[in-house]
Amino acid sequence: MEVWEAIQGRRSIRAFKPDPIPEELLRNLILHAAIWAPTGGNAQTWRFAVVTDPNLIRKIKMVSPGLSRTPPAVIAVCQDLDEVQKRAGELGSRTLALMDTAMAAENIMLAAYAEGLGTCPIASFHAGAVRQILRLPAGILPQLLISLGCPAARAQAPKRNAEVMWFNEHH
Repeated sequence: MEVWEAIQGRRSIRAFKPDPIPEELLRNLILHAAIWAPTGGNAQTWRFAVVTDPNLIRKIKMVSPGLSRTPPAVIAVCQDLDEVQKRAGELGSRTLALMDTAMAAENIMLAAYAEGLGTCPIASFHAGAVRQILRLPAGILPQLLISLGCPAARAQAPKRNAEVMWFNEHH
């Protein structure tokens, strides 16, 4: 798949078929794409918790208003906050960790789309509760959830505003 096809075709999908996603696809393709995302100072402080257990997904759903349906998989894109502080200090904790999370998430979503899967990034969740549900180690904090599965339907792309850029200086 061409990169522009993935960028323009990827949509936020909220309704999924119940089909499970093979672990090999999750491990070797999608998460491989995540670890090749850009990262400030090459810190690589992101961590990825892949959840395919329906019971855990139901528990996550209870503390995630943004997770409106039940997908076959959820990826919690996390940051190792202790490692962020050690490698990048205050700037890393305040800014770079979130940027790294976003770039890894975009790679996950584009790779998933290239494989025919749908995704939806979810920021509306209780990070502490998700951390507890997944028994994440101390210092590992979920910053974004990505629901993942075979789309039940295709979504249309909304119109885009091309009047959002200028060159050199704003007039």
